[in-house]
Amino acid sequence: MAKNYRIAVLPGDGTGPEVVREALKALDAAAQKTGFTTEKTHYDLGGERYLKTGEILPEETLEELRKFDAILLGAIGHPDVKPGILEKGLLLELRFKLDQYVNLRPVILYPGVETPLKDKGPEDIQFVVVRENTEGLYAGAGGFLRKGTPHEVAVQESINTRMGAERCIRFAFDYCRKRNYRKKLTLCGKTNVLTYAFDLWQRAFYDVAKEYPDIETDYVHVDAICMWMIKNPEWFDVIVTDNLFGDIITDLGAMIQGGLGIAAGGNINPGGVSMFEPIGGSAPKYTGKNIINPVAAIAAAQMMLEHLGETSAAALIENAIKKVVSSDLKSLSAGQMGYSTSEVGDLVVKYIGAVTRD
Repeated sequence: MAKNYRIAVLPGDGTGPEVVREALKALDAAAQKTGFTTEKTHYDLGGERYLKTGEILPEETLEELRKFDAILLGAIGHPDVKPGILEKGLLLELRFKLDQYVNLRPVILYPGVETPLKDKGPEDIQFVVVRENTEGLYAGAGGFLRKGTPHEVAVQESINTRMGAERCIRFAFDYCRKRNYRKKLTLCGKTNVLTYAFDLWQRAFYDVAKEYPDIETDYVHVDAICMWMIKNPEWFDVIVTDNLFGDIITDLGAMIQGGLGIAAGGNINPGGVSMFEPIGGSAPKYTGKNIINPVAAIAAAQMMLEHLGETSAAALIENAIKKVVSSDLKSLSAGQMGYSTSEVGDLVVKYIGAVTRD
């Protein structure tokens, strides 16, 4: 009997529904090719619902989402909603309440995709960032004193627990071993200035490292890692870091792998439901024009299948993406691809269908 996966679909705002539509086309094609099924439930969470009802993430909806095998998210961000409301109330709330404590970001340059780095190619840019996803400065600890006055004070605290750091670090070691590429794990931090938080992180890192003698370990300050990602990206295999630094360096990673149009990520709870998304925004100025690049959303579906254990289906999608970006697209930028959003999805489906099963 074919396996069936229950997928929650959150198309979200702006161009989110357009790119999710293409990701689902690729998902269905790969499922049909490899012999499993999916049952999809759509949720209208996002800016439009908030503007109509004032709701962001109802408790009953959150409880429903816990029961799915995975979540596919399009984009969050609405021009008529003040920045921070949806991001904190929906995106961060999902990560925190569903305990998706790892943000997993592959930084892989595919053949045929341009990188702004001189003399670097696909063999040089193939690393993964493991970002702690539920603590740090994004935990929301802090507040205002005398807000709106000349004597205003704003405090934002970084919350780091041994449990939170260690479980993220352990995931990174396991992932590095499973990836079996260079078997090198780099801790990214700022031990010379953030002497409390990263003292904890560094001690946890080297304590866990004792259990993984086959993994080479390394430490690099976050400012230095930004330099080396540009100058020598080939030095890195897997990088593990905290929430804020991970947010910053993964956007840098997206640029060196070709841009936000190809970058996808996963919010992982190894023991619960995980959520997968393109890392770009909702791009509201392109909404409804059918010109946005859907490759990142399709890659998010590929990551979701990899996480669910459907490695053959995931490989079909990844190989189709490689063919599209190397042979078909003129650019990864919206409106410059040479194809519409839906046509790019159709190309991916065509390449998936062209594969002959052994």
